[in-house]
Amino acid sequence: MNDYLSKLNPPQHQAVTHPNGPLMIIAGAGSGKTRVLTYRIAWLIDQGVDPFNILSLTFTNKAAEEMRHRIEAIIGTEGRNLYMGTFHSVFAKILRVEGKLLGYNSNFSIYDSDDSKSLIRSIIKELALDDKVYRPNFVLNRISNAKNSLIGWEAYNENAIFHEEDLAARMPEIGRIYKMYQLRAFHANAMDFDDLLFNTNILFRDHLQVLNKYQHKFKHVLVDEFQDTNVSQYLITRKLAAVHQNICVVGDDAQSIYAFRGANIQNILNFQRDYPELSIVKLEQNYRSTKNIVNAANSLISKNKDQLEKKVFTDNDEGKKIEVLKAATDNEEGRMVSNIIFEEKMNGELRNSDFAILYRTNAQSRAFEEALRKLNIKYRIIGGLSFYQRKEIKDLLAYLRFVVNQQDSEAFKRIINLPKRGIGDTTVAKILVLAEENNLPVWEVVAHIKQYMDGRAASSIDTFANLIKSYHILIEQGKDAHSVASEVAKTTGILRELYADKTIEGMARYENLQELLNSIKQFVDNEENDDKSLASFLQNVALLTNADQEDEDGDHDRVTLMTIHGSKGLEFKQVFVVGLEENLFPSQMMLQSRADLEEERRLFYVAITRAEQNLTLSYAESRYHYGRLNYCEPSRFLLEIDEAYLKMPSQAAPPPVRKSFSDDLEVIQSFSTKKEQVLNNLKPVSTAVKQTVTHTPSTDFKAAEPKDLSPGCRVEHQKFGFGTLNKMDATGNTVKATVLFDTVGEKTLLLSFAKLRLVE
Repeated sequence: MNDYLSKLNPPQHQAVTHPNGPLMIIAGAGSGKTRVLTYRIAWLIDQGVDPFNILSLTFTNKAAEEMRHRIEAIIGTEGRNLYMGTFHSVFAKILRVEGKLLGYNSNFSIYDSDDSKSLIRSIIKELALDDKVYRPNFVLNRISNAKNSLIGWEAYNENAIFHEEDLAARMPEIGRIYKMYQLRAFHANAMDFDDLLFNTNILFRDHLQVLNKYQHKFKHVLVDEFQDTNVSQYLITRKLAAVHQNICVVGDDAQSIYAFRGANIQNILNFQRDYPELSIVKLEQNYRSTKNIVNAANSLISKNKDQLEKKVFTDNDEGKKIEVLKAATDNEEGRMVSNIIFEEKMNGELRNSDFAILYRTNAQSRAFEEALRKLNIKYRIIGGLSFYQRKEIKDLLAYLRFVVNQQDSEAFKRIINLPKRGIGDTTVAKILVLAEENNLPVWEVVAHIKQYMDGRAASSIDTFANLIKSYHILIEQGKDAHSVASEVAKTTGILRELYADKTIEGMARYENLQELLNSIKQFVDNEENDDKSLASFLQNVALLTNADQEDEDGDHDRVTLMTIHGSKGLEFKQVFVVGLEENLFPSQMMLQSRADLEEERRLFYVAITRAEQNLTLSYAESRYHYGRLNYCEPSRFLLEIDEAYLKMPSQAAPPPVRKSFSDDLEVIQSFSTKKEQVLNNLKPVSTAVKQTVTHTPSTDFKAAEPKDLSPGCRVEHQKFGFGTLNKMDATGNTVKATVLFDTVGEKTLLLSFAKLRLVE
């Protein structure tokens, strides 16, 4: 039964078999924390703890599902009885049951950021405020930060400090917007993501019988990625663990990178203060990366002052040194990285999916996309427009949301004239005003529209209302999510309208809707889903994170392009961390305090530790920003890595030892004088790989058959230009050609990929 324990190293074994009481597992990068957390849950069940009494909180649904399946592999189907999921999904589930105590129906909608911004725009317009001053994104972030700090609209409006800050920002009405936003969402029976946590705290604060119920239900509380928790999340977990004190948190302070989302690193740094009897186990052996990568990461993160002491090590191979590339421009940086990927694929027989390009901001992806396309290398961008954010998908989902929750005014506004039924914005505005003036939900006005208005618009609205009523009957009859969704898609005319659009875009949108219906069918057919209702499916979709999205076309063999923030928890054989320039990384906005700078350093640490075998760092000497060409200085972070782990010319000066924060902030000035002696020498060691290739293929370029090529002949490559073929090797169906090119040196090419023209 306990065979799985034999797979653990001593610290992992200690963490898994820890008896009752508070436990903090400090898990260095690549140290097997998911295995430890999984095995600990399995071990607790082996010890007689009922799975129904275990709460395990994660940050992505994908992580929760992976852990659940691992646990099932050890203990069987009992693993399905765990209360396991993301903070938002678990507490949404609790609020479905207990939300009536706060005035919500169990079928409340969950607003995504688009819904929230739409509501805020409506309020800004209604208050006749300038939306260029009151930018919806900014206002929403301000409200979000308040909620994550458990500051409701009442407390916000009574706080003089917040009022002064808003005055200084020339937005004195934010408090008023916050109040209207919360009340409108409440009347719409809707919560946004932050409300799921905020309202859980309110529920436990004001209804002690509910808190007591869940405190006794959850005898063990486990939290993954604890360094990413905010104030709201930590308070909930502390309250739930208060009776039994069996709280186990797993995290790495060196990977705390989400302060902008409200994550509070002090939660992990000060955890022992809250639990004096705390046991601490450190997982310091890295199983992912080479010695050079691990040691380089250690040398970097050692510059942070606020951290928990640990020394990550590995027994893996030494590995290659970390290469540093210097490009003249950001476009050249894109070409250099893409060329390396092209060659590594051929020479190392690697797949596209073995590579990742990580950057500080999404805007940096352009140069790499262009370069990869020119080499016909497939790639995927993580963090772009996801499947569930596409217009046609959101349209049908809005219909489904309104069928479940007729108080959802944001869904109503989206679908009332979709497909077009002759109901203009003026009529919609009139309905919303009528609902507001009569203190009624929008649906009450819509369902009895002929009591409030007449004419063609009223007739169209009445037809719409009858449609919604017919769908609601299906729900009352107990029809599953797919049955209801299929009926909605067919009878509203959405599918028919897209099917009639024979443009490429129209057909793609039609196929996307069919794919949505397929996903709903899969949800219904999944035996693990006990609740197959439309409401359950909508909650499942609303709580998806970017990390839970899969490749839509099923082609997983692609180079991954993503921000470093999005990469946490992932690993790749070869990683390129690009754009290592001052004011880009570290970001100019993160140089105002030590805490900000240390978070940027942790972000770079996360980037480094995504690499298993090879790591490449790059920067450009010039880059366009807001339409202007800026000259760039290399990032201070390059100098903070011990040069013993970097591949650079031996004459490069050692990294300076900085003793104070002021030294850190002044490093950009020192670069001006040190650039020639230090970083000007950070040139590609292998110019054959790194230098930019500008060859234009001959107009009559035609690839020769391998049988027509022989050593000594002159050849032309589309990218590398002209050269002399020195050697050919054939193994099975694989033919390799070694060519000495005139400009880029010797290269070995697979002729199934590389095409050579025989020069007469």
